[in-house]
Amino acid sequence: MTKTEHKGATALPLNTILAGDCIEVMNGLPEASVDLIFADPPYNLQLKGQLHRPDNSQVDAVDDEWDRFASFSDYDRFTRDWLAAARRLLKPDGAIWVIGSYHNIFRVGSALQDQGFWILNDVVWRKSNPMPNFRGKRFTNAHETLIWASRGEGGRYTFNYEALKALNEGIQMRSDWVIPLCTGHERLKDDNGDKAHPTQKPEALLHRILVGCTNPGDVVLDPFFGTGTTGAVAKMLGRDWIGIEREAAYRRAAEKRLSNIRRFDRTALQVSASRRAEPRVPFGQLVERGLLRPGEELYSPRGQVAKVRADGTLIGHDVKGSIHQVGAHLEGAPSCNGWTYWHFKRDGKIVPIDLLRRQIRAEMEA
Repeated sequence: MTKTEHKGATALPLNTILAGDCIEVMNGLPEASVDLIFADPPYNLQLKGQLHRPDNSQVDAVDDEWDRFASFSDYDRFTRDWLAAARRLLKPDGAIWVIGSYHNIFRVGSALQDQGFWILNDVVWRKSNPMPNFRGKRFTNAHETLIWASRGEGGRYTFNYEALKALNEGIQMRSDWVIPLCTGHERLKDDNGDKAHPTQKPEALLHRILVGCTNPGDVVLDPFFGTGTTGAVAKMLGRDWIGIEREAAYRRAAEKRLSNIRRFDRTALQVSASRRAEPRVPFGQLVERGLLRPGEELYSPRGQVAKVRADGTLIGHDVKGSIHQVGAHLEGAPSCNGWTYWHFKRDGKIVPIDLLRRQIRAEMEA
């Protein structure tokens, strides 16, 4: 991996896996330089002894040294420290995603709020193929929880609503996501054929997060990089990434994985844009441009008529105001989207005025 320079005066080790303790490494990076952080910290599972299946075979559970903490106090201290380092790195309008289980996510959520982050959503990742509860003493643990938070209250975080809606076949994306565990060809194996990492996350999970909460060219940091799922998906989607990982075996697996990843072509990187992000076009601009003339009649869905005035307002039988105000009055509603409500006549056909707004927007983007 080579170091590259991000837009602006400050150099960042982009598209690089950095070795070392995540807190120390983050504290050495430039302040306010990252757009999004995805963090999959140790869950502090507190496993006692070995776990076996009914056939007495041993379960390959998470029992690595990096997931062990002497006490909840130690884990809380660790959480506060890495979150403080992460918040320092985020741009003012940056955001963070943290994933965890019932073992740690409530402690992480409290620490996030204490650090000044502003929680936007919690998302339930429901696993369609969870590991069974072999002892039969609890419910099968079939989900993990993700917390999405902006750097602070009032941050103008990225949220590509229309893109996520398109991913979900035109239906608004909900906060419960059904995605299978990482299995099959996606699951990385070491030289012995064992899992390269016990908690490797599925690429589908990161794809949804990065499409929804970043744009091409944004910088994504993963302080617990593992085998590089965040970097792999970021590379495919045209985002710059930085990974931090202290375990050499995981770094080697991630390097090998990333060397085989190809970025999608420029056309494929474009996603459905939010309408709020499109250029604002005042209704009066249609009148100024002569696309609609003063005195021209507009029609509501129920055939009610209002006339266009020279200042871009409308006047009806007993009301005058903006296209939104007059529409709301006629419908007896608290609000109305006048762009989709009003229509005009051309060549004997009824046409929505939003067609004219789209025409102006197309000229602005040309």
